[in-house]
Amino acid sequence: MSHLWAVVASLWTWTMLVLLFLLALPLMALARLLLSPFDRGHYVAGRIFRIAGASAARVNPLWHFSWSGPVPGNPRRPYVVVSNHESTADIMLISHLPWEMKWLAKREMFKIPVMGWLMWLAGDIGVRRGSARSAVEAMQECRERLEKRVSVMIFPEGTRSTSQELLPFKDGAFRLAIDTQLPILPLALAGTRDALPKRGFVMNRATAHVKVLEPIDTAGMTTADIGALRDKVRAVIDHARRTLKD
Repeated sequence: MSHLWAVVASLWTWTMLVLLFLLALPLMALARLLLSPFDRGHYVAGRIFRIAGASAARVNPLWHFSWSGPVPGNPRRPYVVVSNHESTADIMLISHLPWEMKWLAKREMFKIPVMGWLMWLAGDIGVRRGSARSAVEAMQECRERLEKRVSVMIFPEGTRSTSQELLPFKDGAFRLAIDTQLPILPLALAGTRDALPKRGFVMNRATAHVKVLEPIDTAGMTTADIGALRDKVRAVIDHARRTLKD
């Protein structure tokens, strides 16, 4: 693949992403305005945002993204969804899944023009890295989304891994699941690591897949079980992502 082709394909994809986001903006604002009395979790507005992101990935000639696994029978059954994290492209890969989740993301992302507005309209949750107070507030917002019957999506590594190994999982998602007595829904993904460089706009060819794994029930668990639950979910995701690479 020539560098020129990669530049052309990247320019095309970024242009389409901007256009899709600009199209999504008034649709999401309208959905928030008209449906808020009936859709307190802003499920519809969020779905518009995820579909826009997934559509940008689909028109990228360098990427082939796919998913598999059991779809929750009731999309309004809330889960605490967790996944390993390889790249910013993970967001567009996971957005292919056919149900809505509210994402826990760095607060800095909400300051990006258009992108941040869309995240706010979707009801995503911002957290400031290194701030214990911000983390507590973000977890409270996650609880509020779950109470409104919408799943939340968390990367328990906290940041993308720069190697082939998973980073240690943080406790937050698992404490949240136990506190709310809701199941963990693990996702395993592979193939996005080089799809979108951390710096620079030129994308690389990538074949990536996300697999929905079986939910893990937390009924009856207490805070004493956080560590065991965290380690179990990490092992399940690690095994599944290695299988995806084979």
